[in-house]
Amino acid sequence: MSGDPVTPEKILKECARLGLDDRFTFQCNPQLSCFGHCCHDVTIVLTPYDVLRMKRSLGMDSSEFLEQYTLRLQNAEQKFPIVILKMEEESKRCQFLSEQGCGIYRDRPWACRMYPLGLAEPKSPTPNDLPFHFLINEDICRGHDQGVSLSVREWIECQGIQEFEMMSGSFKELTLHDFWEKGRALTPQQSDMFYMACYDLDRFRRFVFETRFLQLFDIDEARVEALRSDDQELLDFGMQWLRFSIFSERSMKLRPGAAPQGSRK
Repeated sequence: MSGDPVTPEKILKECARLGLDDRFTFQCNPQLSCFGHCCHDVTIVLTPYDVLRMKRSLGMDSSEFLEQYTLRLQNAEQKFPIVILKMEEESKRCQFLSEQGCGIYRDRPWACRMYPLGLAEPKSPTPNDLPFHFLINEDICRGHDQGVSLSVREWIECQGIQEFEMMSGSFKELTLHDFWEKGRALTPQQSDMFYMACYDLDRFRRFVFETRFLQLFDIDEARVEALRSDDQELLDFGMQWLRFSIFSERSMKLRPGAAPQGSRK
C-alpha cells in the first residue's frame, strides 16, 4: 500500500491482515535517507495517555503543554473533542524532531510507536470480522525490508506498546459508548469537561481539589490521596467521572443529600 492516503476502505481492500505471529522486516535509523521525513506534515491523534506521558516527560503543566504542542479539534461530525500534535508552522515538522531523531523518544505517542504497523479494530468484533494489524508501506519510507525480521507480537513488545494500549482501554470504551450512536451532542460545558478530564489533567486535578467536588462525592480517602499526585490514577478517575456526568451511569457515589449539579463550580 503506497501513494494514496490510508483510508478504512483501502485497508480492507488492499492490506494483508497480520496476526500476532506473522512476521515483517523493518528498521528506522539515521543512516536511511528518509530518516525523520515521516515526522513532517502528519496528523498524529493523541490519546489521553500520550498526553500524560509527554507532558510529564517535559515537566510541564498539562494546560501549558496542550497550548504549546497540540491542537484541539471538534466539528459537527466529531462528537467529542480530540487532540492532535501541532506541527511547526513553516516547516510543518514535528516540534519534537531533532537531527538525532525524536526528542521525547521514551515517551513518544502510541501512533509513533506502532509505525509501520496499523491496527484495524471493529467496534463489535465477530468471528468473521476480528481486529487485525496491517503494514503501512508509504513511498516516503525506506525502512521496509531493512534489519531483522520480527513478529507483530515482538514488535509490540519491543516498542512498549502494551502499556499504552492497557492505559488507553478505559478511554477507548468511552469513545465507543452507545451514547454516541443515539444522535446526542455534548453541550459546550460537557465538551469542555470531556477535554479536561481526558487531556488537561492538571486542570482536572484543580477542579477536583479546589471546588466542592469532594464534598459531593463519596470517594475512598486512600484514592483521594492518590489523586493528588498520581496522574495515571487521576486519568482513570476522569474516565469514571465522565461516565457519571455525561452518560448518567452509576460509576460514582454521591454523598447523602448531594445533587449531581452541585459538582459544578
